[in-house]
This record gives sequence, structure tokens and C-alpha cells, in this order.
Amino acid sequence: MTAADAPTSDPPRRADFERWRKRSRLIRTLRWSLPGLIGLIFVGLIGSVVWSTFNSQPRQAQGADEPIRLVTPRFVGRDDKGRAFVLTADSATRDRLDYQRVILKKPALVLDEGGPDELRIHGADGIFHEQSGKLELSGGVQLSDTKNVFDTAASLFDTKTGEIIGSGPIKGAGGLGEINAESYAIYGKGERMVFKGGVRTRIETKKK
Repeated sequence: MTAADAPTSDPPRRADFERWRKRSRLIRTLRWSLPGLIGLIFVGLIGSVVWSTFNSQPRQAQGADEPIRLVTPRFVGRDDKGRAFVLTADSATRDRLDYQRVILKKPALVLDEGGPDELRIHGADGIFHEQSGKLELSGGVQLSDTKNVFDTAASLFDTKTGEIIGSGPIKGAGGLGEINAESYAIYGKGERMVFKGGVRTRIETKKK
């Protein structure tokens, strides 16, 4: 190699060295920064999951606690005498503490509709026990069949047997006249009605 050749070979080697040094510095920087960046991303993901979990739990719990509510529900069935009944209401809400208990607003029940033993009963409030098939009515309850109309404070109707029992005062009128009592019960297909407690009646005789 001559003296004239030396200056021409130095710049390429110096440039190569500079490029290698920059690349080495970049590799060292990436070697330290990448794990830290990955760690930050991992921590961020964990934080996001935890935040979402804690935020969703109250909403899920609130949704699970909300009772099931139906608008203008309609229940149908038959009693043990084969008579069909239809129970309707303005709304029905399941008790979240007792799934078999349905709270009704303005319930109305028709038994043997259009038949010889038709019976209608309605009230302001009601509770239907699905397991036992019993319907509790309260608040201005009215019972009526083909011959009689009665008003009472509360009533318990058994949809399985078709029997009606009431412990509150009752008053009404029918084909034979008027009657007042403190409690009552209706058995069979309505052919037997029992009144108890301070019973007062006024029988109307038909003029010939």
C-alpha cells in the first residue's frame, strides 16, 4: 500500500465504525427499553381488567336484583272439577325473595266463563302463589256469580279446588235478598255458601 492509498481507505472504515457504534447503541437502548415498555403494557392491561370488573359488578348485581315484571299478564288453568279459569291483571311482578310469589295489580279472575257455574272475582291488589295455586285478593274485592254479587275487604281463592274463603266483612245481594256477615266461604261449584259472625239477612219474597 502506498502513501497515496492510505487517505482513501480511512474514511470508509471510519464510516463503518460509526455505523456499527450507532447500531450498537440502538441495540443497547432497545434491550433496556423494550422490557420496560412490555411491563407497562402488561400493567395497563391488568389495570383495565380490574377497572372493568369493579365497574361491571354493581351493574350486574343491580340487574340481578331487579324483579321480573309483566304487563297485562294472563294465566290460564283448570280446577279439580275441570272448570277453566283465567287470571288477568294490569301488571305482575315476581317477588325476588320468593320466585313462586307473584304480586298483582288489579287482578281479575273468571272461573267457568260462559258456563253454568261462572264466577268472577277482582280486587285492587293480589298475590298469586304459583306452587299452591292460591290467589289472595285485597282492596275492594268483589265476587259475582250468575245470581249474586258480594263486596268484601279480602278474599282467598284456591284455583285448584275452586273454593273461596274470606275473613273480612262481606255484604251482598242476590236472588233471595241481602246478606251481611263477618266471614264467609264458598264451596263446591258455588252451590254452598257459608256465612259466619254477625250474620244479618233480609229476604225478599216475590209477590204473586
